[in-house]
Amino acid sequence: MIVLKATQDKVLGVLQSVAGIVERRHTLPILANVLIRKTGGQLQFTTSDLEIQIRTTADLGGDSGNFTTTVGARKLIDILRTMPADQTVSLESNQNKLLLKGGKSRFTLQTLPAEDFPLVQEAANFGPVFSVPQKVLKDLLNQVSFAMAVHDIRYYLNGILFVAEGKQLSLVATDGHRLAFANATLDVEVPRQEVILPRKTVLEMQRLLSDAEGAIEMQFANNQAKFSFGGMEFVTKLVEGKFPDYNRVIPKNHKNTVTLGRAPLLASLQRTAILTSEKFKGVRLNLEPGTLRVASNNAEQEEAVDELDIDYGGDAIEIGFNVTYLIDALANMDQDMVKMELADANSSALITIPDNAKFKYVVMPMRI
Repeated sequence: MIVLKATQDKVLGVLQSVAGIVERRHTLPILANVLIRKTGGQLQFTTSDLEIQIRTTADLGGDSGNFTTTVGARKLIDILRTMPADQTVSLESNQNKLLLKGGKSRFTLQTLPAEDFPLVQEAANFGPVFSVPQKVLKDLLNQVSFAMAVHDIRYYLNGILFVAEGKQLSLVATDGHRLAFANATLDVEVPRQEVILPRKTVLEMQRLLSDAEGAIEMQFANNQAKFSFGGMEFVTKLVEGKFPDYNRVIPKNHKNTVTLGRAPLLASLQRTAILTSEKFKGVRLNLEPGTLRVASNNAEQEEAVDELDIDYGGDAIEIGFNVTYLIDALANMDQDMVKMELADANSSALITIPDNAKFKYVVMPMRI
């Protein structure tokens, strides 16, 4: 009783698109599984971790038999990966087993009942749908996601603030030591939305969004967001809490400004970072007219000094930073030039792109 036949690359592609959120070890064993629903020639895969649910539907043709079951997601992926891309594979559901065949290989996998799979309860009243190009959202996420906190007890920092209003879409992330802000202008007016997307959702969206032309449709409820793109539906819980007022954090009137090449500055920081100590990633920046000196040292009495010629005529400033915070920002930009604005050794620095208000990065100094 063969109920599904398709090439390995098609089945694997659909499966991998939903499997990113699956945890191998979960208190509920069924959450390590993928829910497979076959209706005629359509195959639908659903995964969940109780807070995020991803569903994707693919038209694979084939016969009209129907079945619904759940099977270990990682195991299924691992098996499919070992098969040639153009090989036809078949899935056959029988009582509490799933039979996977390809060429002369056959695998019998244990299944768990589909009715036991805990689907995410979708919010009853989502707000209006609006859409943006996938590439726009992907670029915005890439510009700010590195500044998210990882395991902060201020749970609202472990994610990204998402603000849509009028024709503006802004994303903000901060871990309390630095803040990244990115903005894009949309083609359409959107109703005001302000939500915090959890860290896991952000990382998964970055993995799934493509640079292709397609749009992503979004809807928000009080505690949930829904995204639809490329045959996928992504439902996620939102982070509750009050995100810090980012406008107050962004410096407005720093009087010392220097514009310099992004790549040379990044390379200089990467060189001097080698001799920072593992615990204490501090580098010193010395700004003087015409010169930027980057220096670091460590507990072994080793020292690195690197100089860049710059066009600068402001105050002489010596300021310390966590070098990782500077490298993260520069490595996630692709512009040739960056602009640094400084007040003194104790004030946050502002890094922007010349003649472009769409990206702002604030980094607090550290004592060295």
